[in-house]
Amino acid sequence: MSKFSDLGHRLYTGEVSYDFIGHRRRWYILSGILLTVSILALLLRGLTLGIEFEGGADFQAPTTVSASSMQQPVRDALERSGVPNLAEATVNTIGDNQVRVQTRTLDSTTEVPLVRTAIGQAVGIPGDQVNYSLIGASWGGQITERALIALIVFLVLVTLVIWIYFRDAKMSLAALVALLHDLVLTVGIYALVGFTVTPATLIGVLTILGYSLYDTVVVFDKVRENVRGVRTSTSKTYSDAANLAVNQVLVRSINTTIIGVLPVAALLFAGTFILGEGPLKDLSLALFVGMVSGAYSSIFIATPLLAQLKEREPDMRRHRARVQNRRDKAEARGGAAPVAVDGADDEDRLPEPDGLVGSVPGGSTAVSLGDLGGTRVTAVPTSARPVVRPVVDGAGRRPQPRNAPRSQRKK
Repeated sequence: MSKFSDLGHRLYTGEVSYDFIGHRRRWYILSGILLTVSILALLLRGLTLGIEFEGGADFQAPTTVSASSMQQPVRDALERSGVPNLAEATVNTIGDNQVRVQTRTLDSTTEVPLVRTAIGQAVGIPGDQVNYSLIGASWGGQITERALIALIVFLVLVTLVIWIYFRDAKMSLAALVALLHDLVLTVGIYALVGFTVTPATLIGVLTILGYSLYDTVVVFDKVRENVRGVRTSTSKTYSDAANLAVNQVLVRSINTTIIGVLPVAALLFAGTFILGEGPLKDLSLALFVGMVSGAYSSIFIATPLLAQLKEREPDMRRHRARVQNRRDKAEARGGAAPVAVDGADDEDRLPEPDGLVGSVPGGSTAVSLGDLGGTRVTAVPTSARPVVRPVVDGAGRRPQPRNAPRSQRKK
């Protein structure tokens, strides 16, 4: 753990750095592959919509039988009921005292009584004790429409809030692209694994969009801090400052994601392998995929895209050219690093030519910077510099007054 903390400190100070911005093409390619698979899954397999969206009949009967021994008897009873097209009915339990059956839309006068009787015989109760409700397809369509409206409003508000907070439209665009990336990837995973889309799924999707937005805002806030005054610097570009920001928040993002994903993974395991069906499984899958995707997109998609958009601005292009020109000159001189004189900023630094290094009083080191305009310049730490008093020209040749002995003075 101490090594991981030491790595985080070295990343924050810049001693260790990974070029996330420079390798953005590989992240774009990886995301492109994932998004392509997700879109193909949506087109070829489609989403398995729950009864709340497609409409149908929902039956619930009290029972104390476990799910493993109840599903097959109920399915056999549905087949013997004589009602057609019930092979795709969903049978699951709610807790340990109720069985739930969801079917297609049924006729309330002819088909519903037969199904209630069949379910009652399977669980050992009269058919009139089986509760049922019919959900129309129009109601499901209204739910779908309102969900899409809520999603669009959420994305628009997020874009405006980020724009107002950071005062940068390109940050809003990059954050919006990251959110859409997470949304498409999550929906594609649902289509790929065949999980049922329920209202709990919508809750999970909106939750993970908020989580992804939070992680992106954290990274962008550090980027804004690092790029402050970057136009006046001749040693770093916008991409350099943004890449340092990603490295500085990398450990924090990893820790936050791991802490958040572990309980969600436990919920997903319980909902899939223990409960089998229900809103817990649908909610946990959306949370699990969205949280991992949100952490990935904030580092590998949003920030590289932001740096790419900013580097296309005319003033940033000129600034990058100045920085590159300075680096080329430094390499031509032998790759020497710039040396700061008296704590000067990056733009005031002088190049370090071939010189001598010698000691000065106080144990400090003086670095010879060579001849500048015919004058030999040496950078010496301020604390080690000797105090030199100015000498007026000719003062050394002028006779200095001397005090006469006390016995010779005029009284």
